[in-house]
Amino acid sequence: MNLTSIENHLVNLSFGLLMIALISYWFNIIFPQSEQIGILARISTTITNIVIGMALLMRWITHGYFPLSNLYESLLFLSWGTTLVHLILEKQNNSKLIGAISSPISLFTIAFATMSLPIDMKKASPLVPALRSNWLMMHVSIMMISYATLIIGSLLSVLFLIVSRGKNINLKGKSYNYNSIHSAELKYNNTYIAYTDNPKNINLLERIDNLSYRTIGLGFPLLTIGIIAGAIWANEAWGSYWSWDPKETWALITWLIFASYLHTRLTKSWQGKKPAILASIGFLVIWICYLGVNFLGKGLHSYGWLPF
Repeated sequence: MNLTSIENHLVNLSFGLLMIALISYWFNIIFPQSEQIGILARISTTITNIVIGMALLMRWITHGYFPLSNLYESLLFLSWGTTLVHLILEKQNNSKLIGAISSPISLFTIAFATMSLPIDMKKASPLVPALRSNWLMMHVSIMMISYATLIIGSLLSVLFLIVSRGKNINLKGKSYNYNSIHSAELKYNNTYIAYTDNPKNINLLERIDNLSYRTIGLGFPLLTIGIIAGAIWANEAWGSYWSWDPKETWALITWLIFASYLHTRLTKSWQGKKPAILASIGFLVIWICYLGVNFLGKGLHSYGWLPF
């Protein structure tokens, strides 16, 4: 059995593990008193992350380049990045919600990579001249990790809107640290309910809002670094820092949306549902930037993706 066969088996194994993790996280939300289900979910996700990492490493060793040159490899890397960010956030916040909303995304990307893409697109091929650079690892990997982080943060905002549907929400307080919240208010049917500075008294909506804000706050600097690295690489490869390529344009739109979100949160000009709606729009824009432009148009970033 060669490394390519082992790689395929590892990717298939990761799909099964993600399915177990997804079911476990959802059951853990329904039955929160069952610690064994929560442990099973975390173990499944951890093993998934290791397995996908091993598959990418084998591809790297076999073909001699960092595995981020085509759609198949980037989908695997996105799944690896999503599970990694998920595990880090879950460890820091001890929240089951992160796994419950991120596992479907990881499962979707793995399923799309293994079941939807033609066999030819899964095969490694010699790098085009523009990709033969050390910037491939820095630029693309940082962009993919930023996508993974922002996707999870945006999904938390979507969850916030679903949970708060039909409620008049007005959250107040310092959203970046539970322990720094001295007071918070939930306005429901024109009635304010006050919460003390005890983190245990902060309600579900505040926790979701807080997680979303901090996660997006983590992903945005990564997106910024990735775009800057891409501009430097573009100047080396194509002689121009910015060409208004479809991928570049949508990356800028993504950056502006999340910059606006963070601006409204930092200045406290928006609270409650408004910033959550903006972050939810950002979720759609990320997928347009990552996949959509490759379906809708060609550009300098079209190599190694979908043929037209």
